Amino acid sequence: MASVTAESPTADADAIQHYLNRELSTLDFNSRILTMAESPELGLLERVKFLAIFSSAMDEFFQVRVAGLKDQQAAGIGTAPDRLSVTEQLSAIREVTEALLRRRDVVFLDDILPALALQGVRLSSWASLDQADRAWVEDVFAEKIFPVLTPLAVDPGHPFPYISNLSLNLAVIVRDAAAEHRRFARVKVPPLLPGLLAMPDGERFVALEEVIAAHLAALFPGMEIETHHAFRVTRNADLTLEEEEADDLLVAVEMELRRRRFGRAVRLEVEASMTEEVRTLLTRELDLQPEDVYEMRGPLDMTALWQMYHLDRPELKEEPFTPVTPLRLSGSDSEPLDVFSVIRQGDILVQHPYESFSESVEEFIGQASRDPNVLAIKQTLYRTSGDSAIVRSLIRAAERGKEVAALVELKARGDEAANIGFARALERAGVHVVYGLVGLKTHSKIALVVRQEGEGITRYCHIGTGNYNPDTARLYEDIGILSSDPELGADLTDLFNYLTGYSRRVDYRRLLVAPTTLRPRMLELIGQEAERGRDGRIVWKMNNLVDPHIIDALYEASEAGVEIDLIVRAICCLRPGVPGLSDHIRVRSLVGRWLEHSRIYYFGAGCPSSDGLEGGEFYIGSADMMDRNLDRRVEAVVPIGSTELQGRLREILLAELADDVRAWELSGLDGSWHKVPSKLGVDAQEKLQELAVARAKR
Repeated sequence: MASVTAESPTADADAIQHYLNRELSTLDFNSRILTMAESPELGLLERVKFLAIFSSAMDEFFQVRVAGLKDQQAAGIGTAPDRLSVTEQLSAIREVTEALLRRRDVVFLDDILPALALQGVRLSSWASLDQADRAWVEDVFAEKIFPVLTPLAVDPGHPFPYISNLSLNLAVIVRDAAAEHRRFARVKVPPLLPGLLAMPDGERFVALEEVIAAHLAALFPGMEIETHHAFRVTRNADLTLEEEEADDLLVAVEMELRRRRFGRAVRLEVEASMTEEVRTLLTRELDLQPEDVYEMRGPLDMTALWQMYHLDRPELKEEPFTPVTPLRLSGSDSEPLDVFSVIRQGDILVQHPYESFSESVEEFIGQASRDPNVLAIKQTLYRTSGDSAIVRSLIRAAERGKEVAALVELKARGDEAANIGFARALERAGVHVVYGLVGLKTHSKIALVVRQEGEGITRYCHIGTGNYNPDTARLYEDIGILSSDPELGADLTDLFNYLTGYSRRVDYRRLLVAPTTLRPRMLELIGQEAERGRDGRIVWKMNNLVDPHIIDALYEASEAGVEIDLIVRAICCLRPGVPGLSDHIRVRSLVGRWLEHSRIYYFGAGCPSSDGLEGGEFYIGSADMMDRNLDRRVEAVVPIGSTELQGRLREILLAELADDVRAWELSGLDGSWHKVPSKLGVDAQEKLQELAVARAKR
């Protein structure tokens, strides 16, 4: 998909804009996700899964990014680094989004649904149900659906109702023949009910809004139903806290969550068949413009397709993979694992989901909670589930009298309410809970265990790239290290003191910490490679590359002759391969079974065999190269000194650079992404999975 910021392919470095647009790069990533749904070689339910992921990604994009642009437009401010005005960005977003939605409807309605029907899995319309099916649905409607429906009429005594964010609704025009007038009414599809009603055979589904539409007469007895149409509203869902004025951050976040329910509408999705009368009414009442309205041929809320994906039809999915237990963390029936003894023998690197999260990170915190020699546990929690083993372990540790501190980041977008819930459970158990820092999000993934050993103490650490979340650990590719290195332990002690107290320490022994030391050190490391010129080497793996200062430093390194490979999962604002600007930079993206989420930064340090990434310096951590990560978040990045662990990181980078099955490449001249031609058939995720299994067997 070509970027709308593209210049002529013959443009030189002076004429071409130095940056790609962030918002359009996000849509490029969503397009790559959609391509997975379009891939006929995948199992049908896997393709359904990617449609659901694509729909969720588009929802978040409008709730946050488009909402932010509309706020800038209302304030009359804002020009992107690529010099596009807000109005130009919104216009380009509209054009690209419409094209994506056309692709989505085509692949779902014309490809996936017919193929699923051949396998006995159907999304049935009400009209296609026979008499027996309808009788069964009517019983379900009467018992489970009708009691929770609330039709809301609009008339002089009833103002237009509030339409909540991402809710699915029916707009109904009813006629009262006796009074000779027509009215608009809204029926909300209950969000607590499954979006798809599963028929008794378990493999046919009917959309809940269709079931409700077929029974509107029960909601409006004595009225004539003229028309009914489904619609869905997206609102601004970003938190806008005035933290400096908040006496209690927890209370402030709770208040903002309540206000967010009434955020400004930014998108209206409607059935293509909706009448102009109803469309005009909704647009006016929601204070939207015609360009904010999107017509859909298919279902409005495809996130409901997760329900279909969870069918027990393994032949329509990828072969399940069970994460292996890292070899060094494998206990035995005769000799249970002592995780602390193993870590003392040397640092351990784990990569999820290939290696088990429960048998590594959760076991580390779990043993710490039970071990009588453990004095204290300190941990950051950005996104997790309230019933996770780690939360239970922290509660158990506090109940056993250990010193337990948890930094719970309340401002984790989308998880604020969940974080408030489990934070209060931790507090009730006696855990010292800290709710982040004013003006900063705590995004670092760190845990510290302090253990009495002999006459002294030993500090054990976990530093990772992913959240302490057992659910995402099975879906996201992430890495982390377990270490008893004294300097790392001292650094984490200082960092936790900064997070929970009033420490102003900014110098750390080994850690790179945002917003203090990370940016200057990264620029310094890039500069060192630039000084080496053709002997320099940079390979990075990350989620997003946006920060202009980092991008400019990479451009300078490229001009000096440094060979640079960037593996960027999602947003990339750097233009690779532009003559005179970025001749020596290549950018690729991997989209596959697992969400590539780890961050690895390699600097060749002038090592001669740079193609094999031998020697040099490796770093891993929680930070992407975005201004928000470098300047407005607390992030932790750690150098990896162990030769063995460096070999593991080298293995990951080389596998992903060799991938020609799931990889895409970015053209800096026109901003378009292209699938890498498959010659050797290297699938990095399959290869890393095989390596993990082989390593565990050894």
